[in-house]
Amino acid sequence: MPEAGLDEGGGMDETVSIGPVELVVLTFPGAGVDPATVAALQDVVSSGYVTLLDLVYISKDEAGNVIQIDVDEDLQDVGLEILSIEAKALISDEDLDVVRDSLDPGSSAAIIVYEQSWARQFTSSARAAGGEVALHVQIPHDVVVAAVEAAL
Repeated sequence: MPEAGLDEGGGMDETVSIGPVELVVLTFPGAGVDPATVAALQDVVSSGYVTLLDLVYISKDEAGNVIQIDVDEDLQDVGLEILSIEAKALISDEDLDVVRDSLDPGSSAAIIVYEQSWARQFTSSARAAGGEVALHVQIPHDVVVAAVEAAL
């Protein structure tokens, strides 16, 4: 049986719905990912809100040496082993180049591609009605906080 959204050949199956897919880069000081952050991500995955599609871990030591671990490798040393997923190779070499080049020495990053699973039915219904996403904007966290604080 093909995975949700993919046909037998690995291409998109128009009969299966898929929610919006996003890429996020989380950076951390030091050579590991914060365990509380990993647990929080695992919680939203377990709850069905998101489906992890790809994951790459990158760290840069103080001398500028880079270590990269893909999701199909051992993630235990960096604290990401509980995020079991089947790699889909959605993170491009260009994406990884940007992260490697911008990562400060003595820090690490988790590059995650996920589907917003909660939106599958919603987006499928919109497509069936001839709708399409005309604009999708993520509002930065600090902007939202400032707006909420200003409204209070």
